[in-house]
Amino acid sequence: MRLLIVEDEPGIAGFLKDGLEEESFAVDIAYDGKKGLDMALTNEYDLLIIDWMIPALSGIELCRQVRKAESTVPILFLTAKDTLEDVVFGLDAGANDYIKKPFEFEELLARIRVQLRNNNKNDDSLSAGILNVNPVTHQVFCDGNEITLTPKEFALLEYLVRNKNRVCTRSRIIEHVWDIHFDSDTSVIDVYITFLRRKLDSAGGENIIQTIRGVGYIVREPEMS
Repeated sequence: MRLLIVEDEPGIAGFLKDGLEEESFAVDIAYDGKKGLDMALTNEYDLLIIDWMIPALSGIELCRQVRKAESTVPILFLTAKDTLEDVVFGLDAGANDYIKKPFEFEELLARIRVQLRNNNKNDDSLSAGILNVNPVTHQVFCDGNEITLTPKEFALLEYLVRNKNRVCTRSRIIEHVWDIHFDSDTSVIDVYITFLRRKLDSAGGENIIQTIRGVGYIVREPEMS
């Protein structure tokens, strides 16, 4: 999943990026509100983490502009503004949640997961035929057999299953699973696809991930017989 952090303090932004990438998220950073708004409206994110007091465009106005564009992406304020009035004001501007600085990373991570679950509106598990992926517990079962994946393998498989029956282009994969852009070397995708296929094959899941030559990869829901 891909997150955007809009935070003008490099130390805090870097801490968040490092911690969230350890949890298998792809993370982009904007250091001012205008850049954050441009990125939020031109890229596909699963959640935004926004500081209130940022240069160029305040977090409140950024949030309002995102909602004005009819985006339903979850927005989480992370800010030193800590009065009850501030909290209410932030939520009324369109935020889904509000965390006061200083904060504990574990609490932030838990709140992110709540928003991602709420936004998907389904149960926690994702499935495609004999494959079951749980984004909350990070468990994967194939034909009833549990598979152990690295964080990056899990993030790649989750993205493919979340978008089952749709071709996931190499550019979309590299942006959502890795924090790099398409003009970078994308051979890393092929390496991780190979890792995943080996593990799925050994659990009875041959041909779950299919290659669309010259485009990307797809996980298809098997047709009911």
